[in-house]
Amino acid sequence: MTTDAKPTQTSRSRLDPEAMPRRDFLGLTAWWSAAATLLFGFLGAMRLPKAAVLPSPSKKFRITLPASLAPGQPYLPAGRSVALYKEESQVYAISLVCTHLGCIVKATDSGFDCPCHGSKFAKDGSVLKGPAPKALPWREVKHLSGDNFFVDEGKSVPAGTTAGV
Repeated sequence: MTTDAKPTQTSRSRLDPEAMPRRDFLGLTAWWSAAATLLFGFLGAMRLPKAAVLPSPSKKFRITLPASLAPGQPYLPAGRSVALYKEESQVYAISLVCTHLGCIVKATDSGFDCPCHGSKFAKDGSVLKGPAPKALPWREVKHLSGDNFFVDEGKSVPAGTTAGV
């Protein structure tokens, strides 16, 4: 006597979902992946018109010189690349950007020193020791009232140009 076990078929309800064939599943996965890729690409392209640049402060600014500023001492405004000097009744501004490779020079008792390549400048911005090819540029200064001044870091003026107090 042999007994073959016949698979019993369970009756399926018409409400049960049909099993999805593997080939259909892979096709749908490919379509959804392509759609997601296009969506992310579109979102990335939408960011292009917006500039990815950090805002920088204006090159033109107003400043009040401290009353305690001694003649011949530089006044270095925070966040600015300019040094202001008050000599008797005259005020002038010198850029702190080295003319060699654009490093920010440090103010010293004798003038300015470049920490990058060793250039040295006098208090008037002239080159004492290279490799800087030319003097530090002077910047435009206008007297507003009292100890208030207007400085334009973007505008160079001839060396020796001052604003009267």
